[in-house]
Amino acid sequence: MTKQRYFLLVLILGGLTALAPFSIDMYLPGFPTIAKSLHTTTEKVSLSLSGFFIGISVGQLLYGPLLDRFGRKNPLYVGMVLYIIASVGCYFVSSIEMLIGLRFVQAIGSCAATVAAMAMVRDIFPLKDNARVFALLILILGVSPMLAPTVGGYITAAFGWQLIFLILASIAALMLFAVIFFLPESYRPDPTYSLKPVPIITSFWSVMKNPQFFTYAICGAVGFSGLFSYLAASPFVFMDVYGVSSKVYGWIFALLSVGFIGSSQLNSMLTRRFKSEQIVNVSLLSMVIISIIFLTCSVNNWLNIYGTIVMIFAFLCCVGITYPNTSALSLAPFTKNAGTAAALLGAFQMAIGTFVSIVVSMFKSRSAIPMAGLMAAAAIIAFLILMIGKRAIPEPVESDEETNFLIH
Repeated sequence: MTKQRYFLLVLILGGLTALAPFSIDMYLPGFPTIAKSLHTTTEKVSLSLSGFFIGISVGQLLYGPLLDRFGRKNPLYVGMVLYIIASVGCYFVSSIEMLIGLRFVQAIGSCAATVAAMAMVRDIFPLKDNARVFALLILILGVSPMLAPTVGGYITAAFGWQLIFLILASIAALMLFAVIFFLPESYRPDPTYSLKPVPIITSFWSVMKNPQFFTYAICGAVGFSGLFSYLAASPFVFMDVYGVSSKVYGWIFALLSVGFIGSSQLNSMLTRRFKSEQIVNVSLLSMVIISIIFLTCSVNNWLNIYGTIVMIFAFLCCVGITYPNTSALSLAPFTKNAGTAAALLGAFQMAIGTFVSIVVSMFKSRSAIPMAGLMAAAAIIAFLILMIGKRAIPEPVESDEETNFLIH
């Protein structure tokens, strides 16, 4: 595979992966304006975000079997068209109920892009390169939290919140064009793959029973949930506890995003010298140590805003290194049902992350303790799952000599 071809494929797959985060982040600054426009409250507008999260959770499990039955591109076409139609529909909504419903449909469509992209990484690239490719996807994915809210805020102020959804539809249409003309079909349809409920459940269960998938998918999802704790609690911690303005918080958010994204790119260099299994061991142990220090300092009130930023930055660096390696190791054992495995992996990450974000939002403490506590809990539990689960893995599948469906 030439470097130009490699770069193009990673760019397209990264764009597909970033579609759902862009759909979440870009319209957040418009909540008050949307509430006023639809004659409702900001709290009810936030239900459209909840509807999107529910759609993502459901959709990922839906597309896994479809991708393994019909190949990668046909279900992806359906999902992208569904996303475009729902996005255009959001432009014309006249009630909050319509917006919530269409956001749910929009999420179902976006899941095709997310699950297909993860499965196609496993299809297209050699196993030894999977962790490096996932790290590059994170680099593209990182554009969303750094740019989308700011861009969305300017668009809302200048042209109204409705235009955001037309822009999202246009982005999806551009991605659909790229998929049709530049992304190869990486998996031949399998007519023997049944879409009846019992065989689908059996397929999911066969993936779950694989000790390597279960160990790395669960420990990766639990570790990744520390990021959700930070996302849910950081506005309160920085703006309410430390009293910074929304503009300063935006800069802090961008700085911390650099830690997550930058470390994922450092991982690309690490995978050239070390196995993903080795990297996960060290990164998770580092995450445990950092989170315990952060929690101890928070409980004793030893940190000011700068110390808090440093501790979160260090924690997110560990997450940025852990995530691509656990994702690659989770999918490594699968070829025939990689779509189902990718769907389960995404569902675990979203379900556990959403649960953690809800839990952290329930605490009313005027400190960083709840956030630090959940970060520490996520890191410790993830590390324990890794240590226990590894005993059941005879020899981790990390690289092989097989020729992938598309190498040249």
